[in-house]
Amino acid sequence: MNLVFVLTLLFLLALPGFSQNSSGPETRRDTVVVTGTWQPLALEEADRSVRALPLDKLRLVTDTFTDLLRLDPSIDLRQRAPNGLQGDVSIRGGSFGQTLVLLDGLRLNDVQSGHHNLDVPVPLEAVGSVEVLKGSGSTLYGSDAVGGVVHFVTRAPESSEVRLRGAVGNFGVNQERGTASLVRGGVSQTLHFSRDFSTGFIPNRDYRNVLMSSDTRFRTGLGASHVLLATRDSPFGAEQFYGNFNSWERTRSWWAAGRQELGKRTELGFAFRRHTDLFVLYRDRPQVFTNRHAAESFQGTVRRREQVGSNTNVFYGAELYRDSIVSNNLGSHDRLRGAAYGSVDFRALRRFSLNLGVRDEMWGSANHQWSPSVAGGYWLTQSVKLRASASRAFRLPTYTDLYYQDPANRGSANLRPETASSYEAGADWNAGGRVRAGVAVFHRRETDGIDYVRSSPTDIWRATNFQSLRFTGVEADVRVALPRGQQVDFSYTGLRGAQAVLEMRQSKYVFNYPVNYGIVGWQGRVGSRFVARTRLGVVERYKRDAYAVWDLYGAATGGRVRPFLQFTNLGGSRYQEIPGVAMLGRAVVGGVEWVLFGGR
Repeated sequence: MNLVFVLTLLFLLALPGFSQNSSGPETRRDTVVVTGTWQPLALEEADRSVRALPLDKLRLVTDTFTDLLRLDPSIDLRQRAPNGLQGDVSIRGGSFGQTLVLLDGLRLNDVQSGHHNLDVPVPLEAVGSVEVLKGSGSTLYGSDAVGGVVHFVTRAPESSEVRLRGAVGNFGVNQERGTASLVRGGVSQTLHFSRDFSTGFIPNRDYRNVLMSSDTRFRTGLGASHVLLATRDSPFGAEQFYGNFNSWERTRSWWAAGRQELGKRTELGFAFRRHTDLFVLYRDRPQVFTNRHAAESFQGTVRRREQVGSNTNVFYGAELYRDSIVSNNLGSHDRLRGAAYGSVDFRALRRFSLNLGVRDEMWGSANHQWSPSVAGGYWLTQSVKLRASASRAFRLPTYTDLYYQDPANRGSANLRPETASSYEAGADWNAGGRVRAGVAVFHRRETDGIDYVRSSPTDIWRATNFQSLRFTGVEADVRVALPRGQQVDFSYTGLRGAQAVLEMRQSKYVFNYPVNYGIVGWQGRVGSRFVARTRLGVVERYKRDAYAVWDLYGAATGGRVRPFLQFTNLGGSRYQEIPGVAMLGRAVVGGVEWVLFGGR
């Protein structure tokens, strides 16, 4: 498939004006991000590659978190099932374990297996935006932030409201969601629930996702307080997920987190996560091979900011983590970690910026990892900014990497932590909000990378440290605001990896990255009451044929009853994001959101 031809064709189709809305393009420059920075910053002031995906603006034309993440070609979703059931997320060619997932600034990564990192416990309606840091983030966030960071930021309700949403689709899809918010002065309480059921697009691919959350916010003399409680229950048929077996699995999560400001410069954070995984190799014969895992994680943080002069801020803090697992396969283990970090940030707005940071993370009797970083930016003009960064990151092996055993896979208790040095340089251009463009070149050098490898198809997969993996890539994007409220996005990521020793053996995960990934998207209003968006993504994975996936979403806005339609994979592409695991073909979901009270 000719990538340039496809992208050009969709651009030409998007040019005609569908909307009669006379509002002009978005010209504000104040999108604020909290990911990849030591304090909230306007997006264009960030010295790192950060992508903000505002869910509030796309809620009616978005079905799952993966719909949002698929808008950026540097994010590779290696899914085993649709609707965010079980998928691995990779950034800039990193493995799924090298992406850190955060919820309101606190870690979600699973200590059992990185395959569960996207088991986000809150429903879609609970989140206001998803922010993505592309590149190393260990100085700020510690272990796992090697390829990048995905940060789910919950939303504070603006007013009291009650919403219900229901939908049906092919393959037995049945969805129900609801939100109830009460806002009184400086206090808000929001309850969310979500149920997503399907009989499966092939046998033994049925699933049921049930999520519930409670979000409480208030302010006292100490400062802002936030308490989030959430749970998730996901049983699913796992046909082909881990080989040619009719497997079945059930994962469950419980999340309790709190954040408390102490004045304007100090914040405390705490979170507890419990995650269980019941895995049955043969669904019809569970007595043959069944694993039960229960992992728990505690984390506590204290963060402080000091202003030194008018342009300089000093940030520092400490974090404590404890994780443990009880498993019939992996055994019983626990790990205690502590970290301290500091940073100096000098910033003359619209002129230049410089940030120097370092983190030391410690565990065991004498183990630790330093994670230094430096980033800076310089404004050539009011519209053009140059930026560059260099950093070091690391990842501790999961308990599955260390201890897992079955007839086809072997972990290794002797694995060393992965480490990586990352370098990036880029330029951003903003022509008054009507045209925004950016380009970045990046390079990552990994040492002691972890993957499952084998020497022949008859051998078993063995967890192994390997040396000198290199990734070099380029990212480019253009965003055009058209008349009558429309927007067209073009983005492309090219990636090249090199590891000759590993290529002589079979790699289970590392060499599944996209070498070329291009996306064209359009969104805008259709008439006075409807909004729509479409996305076409074309992916060419390493040593595999390219494929294209085209999605289309539409919904009514305004009023109490808001119907919507969602078409995925309109072209009916047959593709696999993980080798051997077939993905969903053409599908449609339609439903209605009903605003019972409040709302906009």
